[in-house]
Amino acid sequence: MQRQGSIGGSAAIRIRATGGVLLVAHLAFVAWLTLRPLDVPWVMPANLRPFAGIRADLALGWQEAARSLLDGLALLAPLGVLIPMAHGRLHTSPLGSLVRTVAAGALVSLGIELLQTGVPGQVVDVDSLLLNTVGVALAHATVVPAARVWLRRRSRRAHRPTVPQEEPSQGRTPTIPRVGIAP
Repeated sequence: MQRQGSIGGSAAIRIRATGGVLLVAHLAFVAWLTLRPLDVPWVMPANLRPFAGIRADLALGWQEAARSLLDGLALLAPLGVLIPMAHGRLHTSPLGSLVRTVAAGALVSLGIELLQTGVPGQVVDVDSLLLNTVGVALAHATVVPAARVWLRRRSRRAHRPTVPQEEPSQGRTPTIPRVGIAP
């Protein structure tokens, strides 16, 4: 049986396809949520100073700050799981995977922030970029290593060679007497 990918067979294809479909669906949802025009009477100026928006949220009280920070962390957090899932590598460096995923999440977040400059009612906020990137890193660090360990164990169990058990002895093997060759 020929193995494909690092998981093997159709399981790898199903995981990659599912990851790809979920990744596209999540990115479409995020684009709809963050890039639609808002009808507002006035707009705050762009926040280009790191942590200024987070400090302002904390000044409003812990409930408002928690809601705002969790919204920022959760928006792109699924990318921390969906990007490695769509990539489909089972045997890879954990640190390399984390760095690649966080970099991709940061670039997606930066792209969203840059696209928001042309959308009425949307404001560029560097704190959103930071929170989105941290959310991707947290999701990746909490889910992906454990999932890879589980999939590796499952893969080893499925591909464990079965050792045929010896059949009980049925006695001595009969021999045939040799016949000489004629001259």
